[in-house]
Amino acid sequence: MTTIKVIINSFLFWGGWIIIPFIMEIVPALGSVFLLIKRNIKRKARMEDINVFPEISLIIPVYNSADTLYECIKSINDSTYPNDRIRIFLVNNKGQDNSFEIYAQCQQQFPELLMQWLNAEQGKSRALNLALYNSDGKYIINLDSDGMLEKNALLNMVMRFENNTDINCMTGAILTRPDKIKEYKGFFSRLLRNLEFMEYAQAFLAGRSYASELNSVYTLSGAFSAFRKSAVLKSWMYNTDTICEDTHITFQMRYLLHERIEVCEDALFFVDPIEDLNKLYTQRQRWQRGSLEVSKMFMDKDFKLRKLFSNISVKTLLYDHTFAFPRMIWYLALICLIVAGYSGKVVLMSTGIIFALYTLTGYLYFLTVAYFLKVNKHIRKYYMSHWWCVMFLPFFNFIVFFIRMAGIINSIETDSSWKTRTFSEECKAFAAVIRGDFKKPLGVIRRIREAVNYGDDNNK
Repeated sequence: MTTIKVIINSFLFWGGWIIIPFIMEIVPALGSVFLLIKRNIKRKARMEDINVFPEISLIIPVYNSADTLYECIKSINDSTYPNDRIRIFLVNNKGQDNSFEIYAQCQQQFPELLMQWLNAEQGKSRALNLALYNSDGKYIINLDSDGMLEKNALLNMVMRFENNTDINCMTGAILTRPDKIKEYKGFFSRLLRNLEFMEYAQAFLAGRSYASELNSVYTLSGAFSAFRKSAVLKSWMYNTDTICEDTHITFQMRYLLHERIEVCEDALFFVDPIEDLNKLYTQRQRWQRGSLEVSKMFMDKDFKLRKLFSNISVKTLLYDHTFAFPRMIWYLALICLIVAGYSGKVVLMSTGIIFALYTLTGYLYFLTVAYFLKVNKHIRKYYMSHWWCVMFLPFFNFIVFFIRMAGIINSIETDSSWKTRTFSEECKAFAAVIRGDFKKPLGVIRRIREAVNYGDDNNK
C-alpha cells in the first residue's frame, strides 16, 4: 500500500510539473511539424500564377520615420510586383522630422511609383482610416515605415488572395533584419538580437502558421497585413480607443464579418532588431495591454469557459493570462522543491526535464521554420547557421513571460497609453517605493537610537 501511495504521489508531482509545458508547447510543436508541411505541399500543388496583376494600395503610417522610410519605399520599388499596379499612401501622423523630404527624394528616385502624402493629426488609427477611404486598389496592404519587404512578398500575398477567393484578410511573416543584427558588437549584444530573430521566425512561420491552419490566429500583424477592400470596408474600420488597433481590426473581421484569418508564410517583412532591453520591455507590455483591452471590448454571451477549444479569444486569454499565475508558480517551483526537502539531485533532474522539453519544442519549430524559409535562401542560411540559439530560447521566453506579467499588472493599475515606463524607469520607481516604505520605520529607529545615545551622554 505504501509503495502504491508513493507511485501515485510521484505521478501527480511529475504530471503537475510537466502538464503546462506539455499542453502549451509540446502538442502544438508536434502538430505543426507534420500539419504545416502537409498543408504547404497541398497549397503549392494547386497554386496558379496570375496573368493579370490587380491594383493594390499600400498604406504606410509615417511618424518621425526619416531614418527608415527610404529603405521601406525602395523595397517596394525593388519588389517583383509591377510598379504601375501599386499606389502608395504615406500618412503622416504629427511627425516632427524631415520624413517629407525623404518622401520627395523617393518621388524623384522612383518615378514609376505612384505615391501620395496625406497629413493626419489625430493618431495612427485615424491616419489608417484616412488612407483606407482614399484607396482604390482591390487589395489594401498595411506596412510599417520602419521595415522592408522581401522582394517577392507582395506578389506571393496577392497570388494567395487570387487563388483563394474565400480569403479576405491575411498577415505576412515578420522577421528581424540579419544585416542589422550583425552590426551589434559583443557576443551577448548579438545574442539578444539573434534570440529575437529566432523568436519571430518561430512565432510566425510555425506558431501562427499552425494557428492559421486551425483558424485561430489571434491578431493580424500591424507591420504587414492585407485585406480585400470589399471586405475591410464592411468593418468599423480602425478603432481609436485602443493602442492595439491591429488586434481590434482582427476581432472585427473574425467576429463581426466571420472571416477566416490567414498567415502568408512566403510573404516576408523585415524590421529592425530590438534596440535594448528597455525597448523590449515597453513593446511586449504594450502588446499585452492591447490584447486585454480588445478582448474586453468583444466580451459577450459567447465568451464562456466551455468554449475553450472553439473560441480563440477564450483560449488565448486562458493560456496567456489566466494560466499566467500557475505558469509563474511553475517557474518559481524550484524554491518550493528545496523548501519541501527534495534533494539537489531531484531539483536538477526536474529542471533538466523541463529544459529538455522546451529545447525539443524549439527544435521541432526550427525544422518547420527551415522548411518555410526556402522562399529566401539567404535568410534560410542565416537561420540554419544559428541552430545553437534554440538552446537559449527558453531563457529568452522566460524573460519575455515576466515582462508580459508586468504588462497584465500595469494594465490594471494604469490607464491605456502608447508610451509606458521603461524597465529602467520601473526599477527607479520600485526603488523609490521601497525607500518610502522603509523611511518611517527607519526614522523611528533613528529617533530611538538618538534618545538612547542622549541618555548615555547624560549618565556620563
